Amino acid sequence: MRTGDTIMALSSGALPAGVAVIRLSGPRVRAVLETLAAPVPPARTMALRQIRHDGRSLDQGLVVHFPAPGSFTGEDCAELHVHGSNAGVRAILAVLASLDVRLAEAGEFTRRAFENGKLDMLEVEGLGDLINADTEKQRQQALARYDGALTRAVMAWRDTLLDLRAEIEARLDFSDEGDVSEGLPAEWHDTLGALKASIAKALSSVDSGRVVREGIRVAVAGAPNAGKSSLINALSRSDVAIVSDEAGTTRDVREVPLDIGGQLFLLLDLAGLRETESKAEAEGVRRAANAIETADIVLWLVAPDQADVPKPEMTGQVLTVHTKTDLKSAAAGATAVSSETGAGLPSLLEKLQELGEQLTGQEPSLVSHARDRNALSAAIDALEDATRHWNDWELAAEALRSASAALERMIGSLDAEQVLDRLFSSFCIGK
Repeated sequence: MRTGDTIMALSSGALPAGVAVIRLSGPRVRAVLETLAAPVPPARTMALRQIRHDGRSLDQGLVVHFPAPGSFTGEDCAELHVHGSNAGVRAILAVLASLDVRLAEAGEFTRRAFENGKLDMLEVEGLGDLINADTEKQRQQALARYDGALTRAVMAWRDTLLDLRAEIEARLDFSDEGDVSEGLPAEWHDTLGALKASIAKALSSVDSGRVVREGIRVAVAGAPNAGKSSLINALSRSDVAIVSDEAGTTRDVREVPLDIGGQLFLLLDLAGLRETESKAEAEGVRRAANAIETADIVLWLVAPDQADVPKPEMTGQVLTVHTKTDLKSAAAGATAVSSETGAGLPSLLEKLQELGEQLTGQEPSLVSHARDRNALSAAIDALEDATRHWNDWELAAEALRSASAALERMIGSLDAEQVLDRLFSSFCIGK
């Protein structure tokens, strides 16, 4: 990415469309507006303008100007809301290019916002999660992170660390002053303990935050022809999985997304578990066993016309589901369904939602990325060092500095370049 130049992008999605939004950011924005859409509208006010160049009319649309620093990127920005035709947008972009405005790279608007101090790393990640959110819980989680809720928590921890360090460093630097006591005050240890507990609580919620952001992985498992693919098709109300009377049809792990109560579930269509001479099917069985072992929830299917098979190792919650009740009724009280008639499917969805809420909690956790886990773990390790070395002030102060550095890396104050390129490459053009 090149800084100092002016960038443009179509930010409103695929054409043709009712309206197309062309976004600009950089030092030449006002000059471009004066050339194409004079007079420049008052700041942050939409105005209808003829968009013209060299006496040629390009389009008519709404124009809005966001002067620096009160814009998304912190630079001069503008938006042209024009008719969403392919030809019209191409013509405007070509004229903008002739005015020394280049096409933006993926995530470049957001990267400029970060570099100009308009967003920190946590808020940038929240914005990326918000763009990619498919369910209500993902939206709530991402919006809270983007709005700075996690940043405020991290900054509060950092302020507490600064107070703790100040007490130690005052004794290191001014030990001969009469108004500095020789020992640390009793509340210093209480504050350190409370800080450690607060960060540990946040760390313990990373897994629940992850399943909200990435989805709850549900392995649909059992013997061949137990009705796994049929059940997935019935739950998703589509023919996404191949259904056949021939055993061994499913040989790879297929993910089928399903929104249940605002939470994303990923149904894993797996090969039936059995001994086989086929190398291809054996690989499918191996992959199925791996998926079952790491799934958050396992639906273990039992069918009346198929012999059950030994269950592999499972770490997630297991729910036994009796299938094909149109052939034979299951015992009273059992979770039972018929993919053919739809009987029992609403009850199964309710049980999946209940299991999901046990994994995610009532409120989505703000900490959900691997970076969060690494930073919070490093901060707690450093606080443990400070606790062990509280009577050696230099070692304790260094441990507290390490804890602060871990939190600063979390918000992007340190070592941001290590993650920026990977992070922004996942953004769409024009964001």
